Amino acid sequence: SDAFGGMKSTARCDGDCGYVLSGSKTFITNGPYADTIIFICKLDEGNDPRERKVLSFILDGDLPGLTRSKPMRKMGLHSSPTGELFLEDVRAGRERLLGETEDAPARAGAKHTFSQERAGVPAMALGIVSQCLDLCLDYARTRVQFGRPIGEFQLIQLKLARMEVARMNLQNMIFRQIEMAGAGKRMTLAEASAAKLYAAQAAMEVALEAVQLFGGNGYMAEFQVEQLCRDAKVLQIYAGTDEIQVSQIARSLLRG
Repeated sequence: SDAFGGMKSTARCDGDCGYVLSGSKTFITNGPYADTIIFICKLDEGNDPRERKVLSFILDGDLPGLTRSKPMRKMGLHSSPTGELFLEDVRAGRERLLGETEDAPARAGAKHTFSQERAGVPAMALGIVSQCLDLCLDYARTRVQFGRPIGEFQLIQLKLARMEVARMNLQNMIFRQIEMAGAGKRMTLAEASAAKLYAAQAAMEVALEAVQLFGGNGYMAEFQVEQLCRDAKVLQIYAGTDEIQVSQIARSLLRG
Protein backbone atom coordinates (compact mmCIF):
# COMPACT_ATOMS: atom_id res chain seq x y z
CA SER A 1 0.00 0.00 0.00
CA ASP A 2 0.98 3.64 -0.37
CA ALA A 3 1.66 3.86 3.35
CA PHE A 4 3.69 7.07 3.35
CA GLY A 5 2.67 8.77 0.12
CA GLY A 6 -1.01 8.61 0.98
CA MET A 7 -0.62 9.36 4.68
CA LYS A 8 -2.86 12.24 5.77
CA SER A 9 -2.55 11.99 9.56
CA THR A 10 -0.53 14.91 10.90
CA ALA A 11 1.28 16.27 13.93
CA ARG A 12 1.58 20.04 14.48
CA CYS A 13 3.81 21.71 17.06
CA ASP A 14 1.60 23.52 19.56
CA GLY A 15 4.27 25.88 20.82
CA ASP A 16 4.31 24.36 24.31
CA CYS A 17 6.87 21.62 23.76
CA GLY A 18 4.15 19.31 22.50
CA TYR A 19 2.13 18.30 19.46
CA VAL A 20 -1.46 18.32 18.24
CA LEU A 21 -2.34 15.10 16.41
CA SER A 22 -5.13 14.74 13.88
CA GLY A 23 -6.19 12.08 11.41
CA SER A 24 -7.68 8.64 11.18
CA LYS A 25 -6.47 5.06 10.83
CA THR A 26 -8.41 2.10 9.48
CA PHE A 27 -8.08 -1.69 9.62
CA ILE A 28 -6.28 -1.46 12.97
CA THR A 29 -5.81 -4.80 14.71
CA ASN A 30 -7.23 -4.60 18.27
CA GLY A 31 -8.09 -0.97 17.53
CA PRO A 32 -11.45 -1.08 19.35
CA TYR A 33 -9.85 -2.23 22.62
CA ALA A 34 -6.14 -1.34 22.68
CA ASP A 35 -4.85 0.40 25.80
CA THR A 36 -1.69 1.60 24.03
CA ILE A 37 -1.48 2.80 20.44
CA ILE A 38 1.47 3.57 18.14
CA PHE A 39 0.36 6.48 15.96
CA ILE A 40 2.45 7.15 12.82
CA CYS A 41 1.94 10.50 11.12
CA LYS A 42 3.66 13.32 9.25
CA LEU A 43 4.96 16.53 10.81
CA ASP A 44 3.00 19.40 9.30
CA GLU A 45 5.20 22.45 9.10
CA GLY A 46 3.33 23.97 6.18
CA ASN A 47 5.60 22.26 3.67
CA ASP A 48 4.86 19.85 0.82
CA PRO A 49 3.30 16.65 2.29
CA ARG A 50 5.75 14.53 0.29
CA GLU A 51 8.68 16.22 2.05
CA ARG A 52 7.36 15.99 5.61
CA LYS A 53 9.12 14.03 8.34
CA VAL A 54 7.46 10.87 9.60
CA LEU A 55 6.94 10.73 13.37
CA SER A 56 5.72 7.98 15.68
CA PHE A 57 3.92 8.55 19.00
CA ILE A 58 2.98 6.26 21.88
CA LEU A 59 -0.57 7.12 22.92
CA ASP A 60 -2.92 5.96 25.64
CA GLY A 61 -6.23 4.73 24.36
CA ASP A 62 -8.27 7.11 26.55
CA LEU A 63 -6.66 10.42 25.53
CA PRO A 64 -9.16 13.27 24.96
CA GLY A 65 -9.96 13.60 21.27
CA LEU A 66 -9.18 9.96 20.47
CA THR A 67 -12.20 7.87 19.53
CA ARG A 68 -12.55 4.44 18.00
CA SER A 69 -15.09 2.44 16.07
CA LYS A 70 -16.84 -0.74 17.07
CA PRO A 71 -15.20 -3.95 15.80
CA MET A 72 -15.71 -4.35 12.06
CA ARG A 73 -17.60 -7.34 10.72
CA LYS A 74 -15.13 -9.41 8.71
CA MET A 75 -15.06 -12.42 6.44
CA GLY A 76 -12.66 -14.23 8.77
CA LEU A 77 -10.29 -13.78 11.70
CA HIS A 78 -13.25 -13.27 14.03
CA SER A 79 -11.05 -13.78 17.08
CA SER A 80 -8.98 -10.71 16.14
CA PRO A 81 -10.93 -7.43 16.49
CA THR A 82 -10.32 -4.85 13.76
CA GLY A 83 -11.45 -1.23 13.85
CA GLU A 84 -10.85 2.42 13.06
CA LEU A 85 -9.20 5.17 15.10
CA PHE A 86 -10.06 8.86 14.90
CA LEU A 87 -7.88 11.64 16.33
CA GLU A 88 -9.13 15.20 16.53
CA ASP A 89 -6.68 17.68 18.05
CA VAL A 90 -5.20 15.12 20.42
CA ARG A 91 -2.46 16.70 22.51
CA ALA A 92 0.74 14.73 23.05
CA GLY A 93 3.85 15.86 24.88
CA ARG A 94 7.34 15.30 23.51
CA GLU A 95 7.79 12.42 25.95
CA ARG A 96 5.36 10.43 23.78
CA LEU A 97 7.57 10.83 20.69
CA LEU A 98 9.26 7.54 19.77
CA GLY A 99 12.99 8.13 19.44
CA GLU A 100 12.72 11.26 21.61
CA THR A 101 13.48 13.60 18.70
CA GLU A 102 11.95 14.65 15.39
CA ASP A 103 15.15 13.51 13.71
CA ALA A 104 14.72 9.89 14.81
CA PRO A 105 14.45 7.57 11.75
CA ALA A 106 10.73 6.93 12.14
CA ARG A 107 10.22 6.22 8.43
CA ALA A 108 12.98 3.57 8.45
CA GLY A 109 11.63 2.17 11.72
CA ALA A 110 8.17 1.84 10.25
CA LYS A 111 9.57 0.05 7.19
CA HIS A 112 11.42 -2.37 9.46
CA THR A 113 8.14 -3.01 11.26
CA PHE A 114 6.48 -3.75 7.90
CA SER A 115 9.28 -6.20 7.13
CA GLN A 116 8.86 -7.98 10.48
CA GLU A 117 5.10 -8.12 9.99
CA ARG A 118 5.48 -9.70 6.57
CA ALA A 119 8.11 -12.14 7.82
CA GLY A 120 5.61 -13.36 10.42
CA VAL A 121 3.04 -14.46 7.85
CA PRO A 122 4.72 -17.82 7.05
CA ALA A 123 4.15 -18.91 10.66
CA MET A 124 0.47 -18.01 10.40
CA ALA A 125 0.26 -19.80 7.05
CA LEU A 126 1.94 -22.88 8.52
CA GLY A 127 -0.72 -23.10 11.20
CA ILE A 128 -3.50 -22.97 8.62
CA VAL A 129 -1.82 -25.45 6.28
CA SER A 130 -1.01 -27.92 9.08
CA GLN A 131 -4.56 -27.84 10.41
CA CYS A 132 -6.02 -28.27 6.92
CA LEU A 133 -3.74 -31.24 6.31
CA ASP A 134 -4.61 -32.90 9.63
CA LEU A 135 -8.32 -32.49 9.02
CA CYS A 136 -8.04 -33.76 5.44
CA LEU A 137 -6.01 -36.81 6.44
CA ASP A 138 -8.61 -37.79 9.02
CA TYR A 139 -11.43 -37.21 6.54
CA ALA A 140 -9.65 -39.14 3.76
CA ARG A 141 -9.27 -42.14 6.08
CA THR A 142 -12.86 -42.18 7.32
CA ARG A 143 -14.99 -40.87 4.45
CA VAL A 144 -16.15 -43.80 2.33
CA GLN A 145 -17.27 -43.50 -1.30
CA PHE A 146 -17.80 -46.32 -3.79
CA GLY A 147 -17.06 -48.75 -0.98
CA ARG A 148 -13.56 -47.37 -0.28
CA PRO A 149 -12.02 -44.62 1.88
CA ILE A 150 -11.54 -41.63 -0.40
CA GLY A 151 -7.86 -41.56 0.57
CA GLU A 152 -7.37 -44.54 -1.76
CA PHE A 153 -8.22 -42.44 -4.81
CA GLN A 154 -5.23 -40.89 -6.56
CA LEU A 155 -6.77 -37.43 -7.01
CA ILE A 156 -7.30 -37.22 -3.25
CA GLN A 157 -3.74 -38.45 -2.71
CA LEU A 158 -2.47 -35.70 -5.01
CA LYS A 159 -4.23 -33.06 -2.91
CA LEU A 160 -2.76 -34.48 0.29
CA ALA A 161 0.74 -34.67 -1.18
CA ARG A 162 0.63 -31.06 -2.34
CA MET A 163 -0.52 -29.96 1.11
CA GLU A 164 2.45 -31.77 2.67
CA VAL A 165 4.87 -30.12 0.22
CA ALA A 166 3.46 -26.70 1.15
CA ARG A 167 3.74 -27.54 4.85
CA MET A 168 7.39 -28.57 4.48
CA ASN A 169 8.25 -25.47 2.45
CA LEU A 170 6.70 -23.17 5.04
CA GLN A 171 8.40 -24.99 7.90
CA ASN A 172 11.79 -24.71 6.19
CA MET A 173 11.18 -21.04 5.49
CA ILE A 174 10.52 -20.41 9.17
CA PHE A 175 13.63 -22.38 10.19
CA ARG A 176 15.68 -20.16 7.86
CA GLN A 177 14.22 -17.03 9.46
CA ILE A 178 15.10 -18.36 12.93
CA GLU A 179 18.66 -19.13 11.80
CA MET A 180 19.05 -15.64 10.35
CA ALA A 181 17.79 -14.06 13.56
CA GLY A 182 20.16 -16.21 15.61
CA ALA A 183 23.06 -15.05 13.46
CA GLY A 184 22.05 -11.41 13.88
CA LYS A 185 21.04 -11.03 10.22
CA ARG A 186 18.03 -8.98 9.21
CA MET A 187 15.75 -10.11 6.44
CA THR A 188 15.51 -7.46 3.72
CA LEU A 189 12.13 -5.99 2.83
CA ALA A 190 12.22 -7.85 -0.50
CA GLU A 191 13.01 -11.16 1.24
CA ALA A 192 10.15 -10.59 3.68
CA SER A 193 7.86 -9.78 0.75
CA ALA A 194 8.87 -12.99 -1.02
CA ALA A 195 8.24 -15.04 2.11
CA LYS A 196 4.84 -13.43 2.64
CA LEU A 197 3.82 -13.83 -1.00
CA TYR A 198 4.60 -17.54 -1.09
CA ALA A 199 3.15 -18.25 2.35
CA ALA A 200 -0.12 -16.42 1.70
CA GLN A 201 -0.66 -18.11 -1.64
CA ALA A 202 0.22 -21.53 -0.22
CA ALA A 203 -2.23 -21.13 2.66
CA MET A 204 -5.03 -20.01 0.34
CA GLU A 205 -4.42 -22.83 -2.14
CA VAL A 206 -4.30 -25.48 0.58
CA ALA A 207 -7.42 -24.15 2.30
CA LEU A 208 -9.37 -24.15 -0.96
CA GLU A 209 -8.22 -27.69 -1.69
CA ALA A 210 -9.30 -28.72 1.80
CA VAL A 211 -12.81 -27.42 1.16
CA GLN A 212 -12.84 -29.27 -2.17
CA LEU A 213 -11.64 -32.52 -0.57
CA PHE A 214 -14.46 -32.36 1.97
CA GLY A 215 -16.99 -31.88 -0.83
CA GLY A 216 -20.37 -30.61 0.34
CA ASN A 217 -19.31 -30.93 3.95
CA GLY A 218 -16.44 -28.53 3.29
CA TYR A 219 -18.95 -25.78 2.57
CA MET A 220 -20.74 -26.29 5.87
CA ALA A 221 -19.89 -24.17 8.91
CA GLU A 222 -19.82 -27.21 11.22
CA PHE A 223 -16.63 -28.38 9.48
CA GLN A 224 -13.60 -26.24 10.26
CA VAL A 225 -12.12 -26.13 6.75
CA GLU A 226 -14.49 -23.36 5.64
CA GLN A 227 -13.30 -21.20 8.55
CA LEU A 228 -9.66 -21.89 7.68
CA CYS A 229 -10.38 -20.88 4.11
CA ARG A 230 -11.89 -17.56 5.22
CA ASP A 231 -9.01 -16.93 7.59
CA ALA A 232 -6.41 -17.75 4.94
CA LYS A 233 -7.69 -15.13 2.51
CA VAL A 234 -6.59 -12.20 4.67
CA LEU A 235 -2.96 -13.35 4.43
CA GLN A 236 -3.07 -12.20 0.80
CA ILE A 237 -4.36 -8.79 1.85
CA TYR A 238 -2.98 -7.50 5.15
CA ALA A 239 0.62 -6.36 5.64
CA GLY A 240 0.55 -5.50 1.95
CA THR A 241 -1.42 -7.27 -0.78
CA ASP A 242 0.06 -9.94 -3.04
CA GLU A 243 0.33 -7.30 -5.75
CA ILE A 244 2.39 -5.01 -3.48
CA GLN A 245 4.72 -7.90 -2.63
CA VAL A 246 5.27 -8.68 -6.31
CA SER A 247 6.15 -5.04 -6.97
CA GLN A 248 8.56 -4.92 -4.01
CA ILE A 249 10.32 -8.12 -5.07
CA ALA A 250 10.63 -7.06 -8.72
CA ARG A 251 11.97 -3.59 -7.88
CA SER A 252 14.63 -5.12 -5.66
CA LEU A 253 15.67 -7.58 -8.37
CA LEU A 254 15.88 -4.89 -11.03
CA ARG A 255 18.00 -2.66 -8.77
CA GLY A 256 20.44 -5.52 -8.40
